[in-house]
Amino acid sequence: METGDRPPGAGNDRIAPENAGGEGVAGDLAVLDRLFRVIESRRDADPEKSYVARLLRKGPAKLAQKVGEEAVETAIAAAALGHQALVEESADLLFHLLVLWVGTGVQASEVWAELARREGISGVDEKKARPKA
Repeated sequence: METGDRPPGAGNDRIAPENAGGEGVAGDLAVLDRLFRVIESRRDADPEKSYVARLLRKGPAKLAQKVGEEAVETAIAAAALGHQALVEESADLLFHLLVLWVGTGVQASEVWAELARREGISGVDEKKARPKA
């Protein structure tokens, strides 16, 4: 996310540090569920006060574009900017992906279920089993 991407006051879309997990892997993953719920709760917020509400008002195409931009920034960080930049850009990418899910009606639980379904399946075998487009 570029500097200035978040308007003043956007911090109220954040999860408080004391609610950011810390119980090991399960707690670390739970932060995504909590963040998803925060994003859902901002759907009808005032776009002048909520960055999430402002993003959601732009619609699915703009949300998808934003995810694409964040993915490119994450790839650049991985290739050239170092560990901390990759951590930060990865967080931005996950955040904007969750906003996209909320904006398109995808529940986080649907994605978690799909990941669980694929768990333990070879990536090669999983791709072969997909319907041909």
